Amino acid sequence: MDRTKRKDDAGPALPRLQPRKTNSHKGDYGRVLAVGGSPGMSGSITLTGVASLRCGAGLTTIAAPKSLQPLIAQFEASCMTIGLSEDRSGLLPMHARSEIAKAAKMSDVVAIGPGLGRSHGLDLLVKDLYCDLTTPMVVDADAINALGSRENPLASPGGPRVLTPHPGEFRRLAHNRELPKGRWTDVAADMAKQNGVVLVLKGHRTTVTDGDHVYSNETGNPGMATAGAGDVLTGVIAALLGQGIPAFEAAQLGVYLHGLAGDLAAKAIGSDGLIASDLLDYLEAAFQQHRRRR
Repeated sequence: MDRTKRKDDAGPALPRLQPRKTNSHKGDYGRVLAVGGSPGMSGSITLTGVASLRCGAGLTTIAAPKSLQPLIAQFEASCMTIGLSEDRSGLLPMHARSEIAKAAKMSDVVAIGPGLGRSHGLDLLVKDLYCDLTTPMVVDADAINALGSRENPLASPGGPRVLTPHPGEFRRLAHNRELPKGRWTDVAADMAKQNGVVLVLKGHRTTVTDGDHVYSNETGNPGMATAGAGDVLTGVIAALLGQGIPAFEAAQLGVYLHGLAGDLAAKAIGSDGLIASDLLDYLEAAFQQHRRRR
C-alpha cells in the first residue's frame, strides 16, 4: 500500500453528534439486532444490547439461543428478545441463519459475536451472514474467530463491516503469521483496504483503520482491561451505525466515547475495581461531554 496516500496521524476529526429533533420517534434512531450468547456467556450479548440503547439506539433486539431467552430478558426490560434455534450444546446451529436473516431485514445494523461460542456450525453461520447480509454489521469476539477459520477471513463482505479484534483475535484474522513489532497498524490497514472493511484494533490507544485513514484513540485507562468491556464497545459502535453514521466514523467515535466513559467511571469510582457494567452508567455523560466540545 502507498502509505503517502494514507492519513495516519490522529485521523479525521471526530464526528459531531446532532441533537435529537423534537418531533422524532424511536424509529428514527436505528434498530439494532444483537446476536450472540451461549451457555455460561449470556451476559456478553446483554452488555452489547444495553450499550446500544445507552448510545441512542431507538430499538434493540437481542437474539440468542432459545434456552437463554428468559435469562437475558431479565437483564434489561428495554431490550426485546428473540429465542433462536439451538443445537444439543446450546449453541446456535447453521440452520438459525434463516431466523437471523429474517430479523436482520427489520434492523438497521447487526452486532454479532459476544458470547457466541465456537463450533463448526457457527463458523459456517457467521461466514454466511458476513457474506450475504447487506445490513451493516459489527463483528466481535467469537464471530471474529469464526471468520478466522476461512482461507481469506475478511473477503466478500455483504455490506458495511466493522470488526473489533483484540490482539489474539487479530492474529487469527492474520492466520497467526508473525506480525512485526510496530507494524500491526500497517498490516491492519492493508487488510481493511483489500477487503473494504473497517478494523478496530483494541488495546492501549485503540486503532481504527479503513486502509485510507488511521485513527489512534487517546481516551481509556487500564481499568477497562476487564471482561465485557469489548462487548460494550460493540454495542456503542452498532448504535452509531444504526443512526446512519458511516462505518469508519461510527467506529472512530465509538472507541472515543467508550474510552471516555471509562475515564469518567475511573474518576468517579476508581480503576482497580472497574467492571464492564460500570461503563454503561457513564456512556450518557460521555455523549454529553462530547456534545459540549467545540
